[in-house]
Amino acid sequence: MLKSLIQTDRDWSSLLIRLVLGMVMFPHGAQHALGWFGGYGFAGTYGWMTHTLGIPGFFAALAIATELIAPLMMIAGIATRAAGLGIFMLLLVAAKTHWENGFFMNWFGAMPAGAEGFEYHILGMTLALALVIKGAGR
Repeated sequence: MLKSLIQTDRDWSSLLIRLVLGMVMFPHGAQHALGWFGGYGFAGTYGWMTHTLGIPGFFAALAIATELIAPLMMIAGIATRAAGLGIFMLLLVAAKTHWENGFFMNWFGAMPAGAEGFEYHILGMTLALALVIKGAGR
C-alpha cells in the first residue's frame, strides 16, 4: 500500500499540473504567510482567519503554513500527493467561505473586494485532486 502512495509515472501532464498549480498557489501563500505581493503576512492573515472566519487558531496556522509550503513541495516534486491533498483541503474551505457570493469570480470589479465566487477554487481543487490520484509525474 505504501508503494502505491509514493509511486508515480513519468507523465508530462502531471508535471505540468503540479508546476502550474504550485506557481499559482505560491504567491497566494506568500501573501498570507510572508506579507509579499501586498498581503497581510502571518499575523494579519491569522487574525482574519480566527476572528472574521472563526477558524480555530491551530487550523489557521496550519492553513497558512500549508499555503506557503505545499506549492513549493509541488514545484519540487516532493510529497506531491500530500501537498495536493493540503491544497485541496485549503481550497475546499475557501470555496465554502465564498459560497454565498455565487459561482463567478469578480472579473470586472463589480463586487466589493473579497466578494468573489468559487469558480477559481473548483479549478484548483480539481488540479490538486488529479495530483493526489496520479502523483508528481516526471
